[in-house]
Amino acid sequence: MIRQLAHVCFFTDQIDVMVAFYRDVLGFPVKFTLETDDGETMGYYFDCGNTTFIEIFDQKLAVKQWGGQVQELKPGSQYKHFCLEVTGLAEVKALLEGRGVEVTPIKTGLDHSLQAWIHDPDGNAIELMEYTHASLQLRRTVTG
Repeated sequence: MIRQLAHVCFFTDQIDVMVAFYRDVLGFPVKFTLETDDGETMGYYFDCGNTTFIEIFDQKLAVKQWGGQVQELKPGSQYKHFCLEVTGLAEVKALLEGRGVEVTPIKTGLDHSLQAWIHDPDGNAIELMEYTHASLQLRRTVTG
């Protein structure tokens, strides 16, 4: 079952400026960061309340970690996907596949949450995420 919006994700080529804006100007605390396999901080999760987040990734480091291509980022073009928090991800996956939706295999992300991906008819990426007991989003402490 879909519960709520989990996060919105942006890629940036000016990570320090974006972190300062969302943290210092808008006042969203950093809940946690994600690091590359090399230990470089590539992503920030800003706590918007009620386990809803804004996710900002350094594009070059994210591409280095997950693959893909670095793209020229133009103002307003950095939106990557939105994420729906679900319960029973395996059941949601089966339900959507039964409705003709192509769903990626379920995997565990760097944040220790279960995730799968779909696309809407216009090709917009939608992440389906089920929090686990180890999910960083559910930690009580805030980073930074």
